[in-house]
Amino acid sequence: MTPAIDLAKQQGISYRLHHYQHDAASASYGLEAAEKLGINPAQVFKTLVLQLDGKQLAVALLPVNQQLSMKLVAKALGAKKAEMANAGDVMRSTGYVLGGVSPLGQKKRLPTVIDSNACQFGTIYISAGKRGLEIELAATDLATLLDASFAALLA
Repeated sequence: MTPAIDLAKQQGISYRLHHYQHDAASASYGLEAAEKLGINPAQVFKTLVLQLDGKQLAVALLPVNQQLSMKLVAKALGAKKAEMANAGDVMRSTGYVLGGVSPLGQKKRLPTVIDSNACQFGTIYISAGKRGLEIELAATDLATLLDASFAALLA
């Protein structure tokens, strides 16, 4: 079990786990998950940890086949500027290794925004906290667990 799975279970959220054999040579963890699980990449969401205004960390969730608009995510999170957080800060803050960062069960809950495209699907897939493991759940349940909002985030 991972902290992400423990949190979903503890909160009584309906979810399904999906395992696949992770290939360390894969260039994109999210696209690899979509391909190996045979699902639409637009339904698989990556977890990006950002630094807002050079200080606070935050999380953005968006489809693995899309690019994040730093301008839109900064606006959605009430900041002037957003940039990718450095790897060390991500691992320390979340407790997860890169490529397996889940928005659920992080050491410290960070402000989170989910791309509004998630709302078009009955369920979405996110990292369950380790490479090769995805958790499928309703986007609304995810937003509730994270106290997250939905916004347009795509470049």
